[in-house]
Amino acid sequence: MSAAPIIPGFHPDPSICRVEDDYYLVTSSFEYKPGVPIFHSRDLTSWELIGNALERNDQLSIPSSAGGGGIYAPTIRHHGGHFWLITTNFNEVRKGHLIASATNPAGPWSSPVYTEGVLGIDPDLFWDVDGTCYLTWAGYDRTGIAILQAPINPETGAILGETQEAWQGTGLANTEAPHVYRRGDWYYLMLAEGGTERGHAVTIARSRSLAGPWESNPANPILSHRSTSSPVQNTGHADLVETPDGQWAMVYLGVRPTGPTPGFHANGRETFLAGVSWVDDWPVVDEDAFTVPEWAGDIDDEFTDTELAHHWIGPGLNPAEFTSRGPDGGIAIVPSATHRALLARRVEHQSWEARATVDAGTGRLVLRLDEAHWIAVESARDTVSARVVIGPADQVLATAAVTSAAVVLAIRSTSEATGMFPIATVADILNVGYYEAEEFTALATIDGRYISTEVAGGFTGRVIGVEPVSASKPATLRRFEYRAL
Repeated sequence: MSAAPIIPGFHPDPSICRVEDDYYLVTSSFEYKPGVPIFHSRDLTSWELIGNALERNDQLSIPSSAGGGGIYAPTIRHHGGHFWLITTNFNEVRKGHLIASATNPAGPWSSPVYTEGVLGIDPDLFWDVDGTCYLTWAGYDRTGIAILQAPINPETGAILGETQEAWQGTGLANTEAPHVYRRGDWYYLMLAEGGTERGHAVTIARSRSLAGPWESNPANPILSHRSTSSPVQNTGHADLVETPDGQWAMVYLGVRPTGPTPGFHANGRETFLAGVSWVDDWPVVDEDAFTVPEWAGDIDDEFTDTELAHHWIGPGLNPAEFTSRGPDGGIAIVPSATHRALLARRVEHQSWEARATVDAGTGRLVLRLDEAHWIAVESARDTVSARVVIGPADQVLATAAVTSAAVVLAIRSTSEATGMFPIATVADILNVGYYEAEEFTALATIDGRYISTEVAGGFTGRVIGVEPVSASKPATLRRFEYRAL
């Protein structure tokens, strides 16, 4: 199998649809805004970020304490000339799932409607041959979590009939992520089971009727890397798509852990691709069906465009709300009274370097997993300092004097192989420092395990960006560079 994701970095819970020769894919965004990145491809292997579905405050509100909240598991579908997006803002879970639509997947997307009274996560939309739309989701009944289904009006969010229980999976933990399909005379219900950690798995059932009864695939799970030595783990939460020539493919999430037991992944859950064939009307997954090209992802942004690129995000705030053009170039990042004003992008490589040119004394370059796990190199008037935050510990590790009016702050991630075996002894090595005359000076070296999901928990991955060092003074960012090593 290919160990390369088609969309690397913090891009979990992929959902995909096709319109003629074009494919569109969305992923979860959790506490970051704008929400729900939208990718486009014509070959399933090379993808371009074309926008974000939930950009405005009337579409998505995230409190400053969101943490693991925000957008969970969107589904994208195309029906009746419109793209439909359904997802859950976990901070407003009692409002029900939110549904938005668009004629152009790059946006703008409509203000959402809500499925009032529907509690749960991982919603799916499916239109039957008679035009009836069905909502399927991981909800709650008298026995706990359950896969539920009901007819719905997607234009209003109104439930149009009785809620029914669907197939509940094979008995593994955390049954969720339902998607419904029809192929020939069969309906299929695909689920994720086992939890989104090492036991993650994809299972599927079929029925001649959407109302069931559902027949479990004897070969379940149809995809899982549990208890294997595969470099890709936690595989699950999949979606299927049919190609124009009648072939099928699957997108799913996985992680790439490194280092000693239990293995540490830092870039979050990423999106992978597999082929699907059909044997006796059951899907068979072929993880070697596609050759995935190398992901470029390098950027060099001097903020000369009138609008920010689509990859810029912020925890709880859209960067458009706290940035402005500097009077003499660059971009001003303005402190917020309610949220962390961090202009960030997802980390997408295993080894990488980021540089930020800031006016002295105004900004810090931050590598963040969550509010309790981050590192930074920050600029004072005539010094730079390396800082680490791990849980309640907040410590400055080193400080050096600088004389430049514009300071180039840098963080780089590299792997390190030592001992008898060519494996990393830690997740990665994080070097925190600065550049002078194109020469890098490391202030501190940090074990990357402390900025990993296995230590911090949660559902997101690393992001890297710049924020003000002062609560009252903007940071002036003149250039941001990110490249794979």
